[in-house]
Amino acid sequence: MSPTARARGGAARRTTRSRYRGLRTLAYEANLEIPRQGLAVYTFGNASAYDPALGAMAIKPSGVAYQALRPADMVVVDLEGRVVEGALRPSSDTRTHLVLYRAFPGLGGVAHTHSTHATGWAQAGLAIPIYGTTHADHLAEDVPCTAVMSEAAVARDYETETGNQIVECFRERDPRHTPMVLVAGHGPFTWGESAAAAVYHAAVLEQLAHMAFVTRSLSPAAPRLPPYLVRRHYQRKHGKAATYGQAGPKARPR
Repeated sequence: MSPTARARGGAARRTTRSRYRGLRTLAYEANLEIPRQGLAVYTFGNASAYDPALGAMAIKPSGVAYQALRPADMVVVDLEGRVVEGALRPSSDTRTHLVLYRAFPGLGGVAHTHSTHATGWAQAGLAIPIYGTTHADHLAEDVPCTAVMSEAAVARDYETETGNQIVECFRERDPRHTPMVLVAGHGPFTWGESAAAAVYHAAVLEQLAHMAFVTRSLSPAAPRLPPYLVRRHYQRKHGKAATYGQAGPKARPR
């Protein structure tokens, strides 16, 4: 048996009786949803799950293909980035996730993908405008795009500074109402009350990016959706008197 196989076997046995077993399962299931939704290929992207009661985050291991993942492969780290359980190396984006969990209270999941259209807008350094009601059903503003990272920031700690860029972009925004962002030159990050919600928002973001791309391609001077329509569509799904959906628990992840 190879050293990697032995390490994985030992991790699987530890996970069986681990206090982090549920957290790792949530992260595992969220990561599998990324390729199912066409949001990444090969080893691109990652998702994490966070439990404030445990003070820990479970995240995809670095460089492991989605089809090869198992729950025991998820790496558990504390909020300082120290590995507390897991035999593999955590995602290279771990420190970015941790910045968001520390800065945005109430998060239970973060996702990072390189989905085609969202990444295209990020590479162009452009926010995604509200052109239609599909966008307004989910957000009451444009999908924001961060500034380009400075050379000095890259030299300090690239992954941490990526998180800091996002936090700076949300200095005047509420991350609960806008659970997504484009990192200029890089790609999208999304979040939510759970890991499943974070990936749900990543799928929504890709659809919004694709629709906006088509709109601008057909009509570069296409008008933005009027504010009164933005308010109407956003409030009917997210307002205090929301009428969308059924009574009781929400059908979609939050």
